[in-house]
Amino acid sequence: MARIPKRSHNGGPPLDEYKGPPWGKGDPYIFLAWQAAHAKAWKAPSREVLLLRMDRAERLGLTYEEYTLEILERGRHLGHEDAERISAIKAARKRRRVRRLD
Repeated sequence: MARIPKRSHNGGPPLDEYKGPPWGKGDPYIFLAWQAAHAKAWKAPSREVLLLRMDRAERLGLTYEEYTLEILERGRHLGHEDAERISAIKAARKRRRVRRLD
């Protein structure tokens, strides 16, 4: 019988330094499903799609990874009308840089 996850748990793999099987103490199927979904989401797109995303990201002032992550998370392509969201992404980028320096 599979264990019931805690209320705030998303069912993903553990994030800490765990000394056991890679799927943790739970069901290996959940780990394998997450692993497959991650590989599918970050599968290399065709050359044309890659160049299109790089061009759009550059015009918006984002990196390719930030632009692609936004597509994967929200399911929509950013444009100039999304200035508020773009500024939030850039602000998060600055916070990540500061944390790395500490």
